[in-house]
Amino acid sequence: MTERSDHPFFDRQTHGFVRVATATPCVRTADVTGNVEGILAEWRKAHEARVDLVLYPELSLSCYALDDLLLQSALLDAVERAVGELVAASAGLSPVAVVGAPLRRGGRVYNCALAIANGRLLGVVPKSYLPNYREFYEKRWFAHGRNCIGLKISVNGTEVPFGTDLLFAAEELPGFVFGIEICEDLWAPDPPSTLAAMAGATIVCNLSASNITIGKSDERHMLCRAQSSRAICAYAYSASGHGESTTDLAWDGQGMIYELGDLLVESVRFDLAPELCVADVDTRRILGDRMRMQTFNDAAEAAGRPEDAFRRVAFDHAAARGDTGLVRAIRRFPFVPNRAHRLDEDCYEAFGIQVDALLRRFRATGAKHMILGISGGLDSTHALLVAAKVCDRLDLPRATIRGYTMPGFGTSEGTKANAWKLMGAMGISAEEIDIKPAATRMLEDIGHAFAGGEPVYDTTFENVQAGLRTDYLFRLAGQHSGFVIGTGDLSELALGWCTYGVGDQMSHYAVNAGVPKTLIQHLIRWTTRTDQFDRETDAVLEAILGTEISPELVPAGADGAIQSTESVIGPYELNDFFLHHTIRWGHSPGHIAFLAWHAWKDAQAGMWPAEFPDAAKNEYDLATIAKWLENFLKRFFEFSQFKRSALPNGPKVSAGGALSPRGDWRAPSDAVADVWIDELRRTLPPL
Repeated sequence: MTERSDHPFFDRQTHGFVRVATATPCVRTADVTGNVEGILAEWRKAHEARVDLVLYPELSLSCYALDDLLLQSALLDAVERAVGELVAASAGLSPVAVVGAPLRRGGRVYNCALAIANGRLLGVVPKSYLPNYREFYEKRWFAHGRNCIGLKISVNGTEVPFGTDLLFAAEELPGFVFGIEICEDLWAPDPPSTLAAMAGATIVCNLSASNITIGKSDERHMLCRAQSSRAICAYAYSASGHGESTTDLAWDGQGMIYELGDLLVESVRFDLAPELCVADVDTRRILGDRMRMQTFNDAAEAAGRPEDAFRRVAFDHAAARGDTGLVRAIRRFPFVPNRAHRLDEDCYEAFGIQVDALLRRFRATGAKHMILGISGGLDSTHALLVAAKVCDRLDLPRATIRGYTMPGFGTSEGTKANAWKLMGAMGISAEEIDIKPAATRMLEDIGHAFAGGEPVYDTTFENVQAGLRTDYLFRLAGQHSGFVIGTGDLSELALGWCTYGVGDQMSHYAVNAGVPKTLIQHLIRWTTRTDQFDRETDAVLEAILGTEISPELVPAGADGAIQSTESVIGPYELNDFFLHHTIRWGHSPGHIAFLAWHAWKDAQAGMWPAEFPDAAKNEYDLATIAKWLENFLKRFFEFSQFKRSALPNGPKVSAGGALSPRGDWRAPSDAVADVWIDELRRTLPPL
């Protein structure tokens, strides 16, 4: 395989990524010349790091904690001259910079943010809300900019746009549009950034001089996270650090970047050295979510269409092209949290959702029994754990669950033994029905070659067994006044890896339908780690977790090799990655391939979920990712929708999405996958 790194596929900008940095420069109180040097030093570092947008703290040219010095003409004159120096020095530097400075206009002083790009002052945004409580006295020095709309300001003899109605857009990078607000603006009930986002800003910059007190860092996180989520944007925040006056206050230099409520990166606080905090923002993810979130668009209409009123200042962005890497954590398992405490929280919620949903349905039907096929595999095991917990919560005997293991032509002794051990450990009603005689009779009746002694193990051969198992379960449900619990999971539904109708696609309630395969593995492991059941059960569960995933419908080969699901449909860990980015974000296949390559190309890089086995830490090259992604696209968009359109009821579990036609996903059953496959092939380099 060859991977040409000069191909546009490897350029993050091809996929809509914008590299953003928050800067905490070296500053000294009222030392304007020294502050220019500190700002330029970080700007040059940002240039070397291939940054597209660098954000500085509030009043970074003068410093913030100057009190009445902010009304001294000598200082203000020096600041204006310094702006000219920065503009001149910016020529040849690729990042556009957002710098804080006090500027005069019409006999007033404004607390301003200046956007500077490649030798040009693009525009100036004044602060809207001036804090004047507790330690803050900004109204003593500044005029607010709330009504500054459609204006201009003269800086060093050059007129540029001035006002709170400004957006800045890179002409060469669609999606790279940023708006600006300043510190206290974020604390307002209606932050100016809300309008800026509704007007089209994908990135919001906040220049801040928020002083630090106990607990204030958490407050900033809360506000930035909430605003990035509510305004469907990336939110970059840069607060003043070491060098500000500590006459009465202290500063921690907190920088952070959020995207849609997710923290991408955070600076080291209380650092004496200057710092750049860098992350790549996915503008396609932002725009895609806005497209789906009609509430956002309705709010923009209700606000009078801000996009019609805001002025958009275009600029030439001299961005570095080519493979500049990706400064962004990409979760290999998007349905599974990386951090241990989040994994515990998410597993608790996922398990609780399934238990509560099944409990509600069981009581609503008035059934006497839950009917469940137990194979010794992951899905039926997890469904049994959920059903057992329902019995426990309702104070019903576990014998309320009637479990049936139904060995067929490919059933191994190991999985059969695990099925019996599990049913015994759980204390359910357990029986075995050998389906081979019935399957042989059906194969004979339809004239299948296997019945004549030929080793033909085709789809019909497999579906006869899968169908018989479901048929038995439904008849048993009728016999015992029960209902059939479906075991199939979200990953299988996405790939159509289930037998339609009289098969494992059908049940009375599909309790696993909202849970992907990669999460089911962690849910089972979570039950053992949190002592949900007894030690005997835990031992069986660990054995099941260590068994290769297989439908066990085809007899083992002469070498003893069993039928492998993932050799046919691809690794579930890749398929779940593809699924998440397809149904949650609507990403194009090329974008998904780019993300998958960065997530999976190096097993030693990035984070793995807590307690993930070292032996299972896989990596994949681009050719392998492309192969299985094309297979996924074919199966998901063209092959298997008809199975999902007739999906039984079942609970949505993950925010990543579900595939119920009554919920997250509605699609025609007769679509073709050509558009997606063609886009993937056009985007990829020669492999």
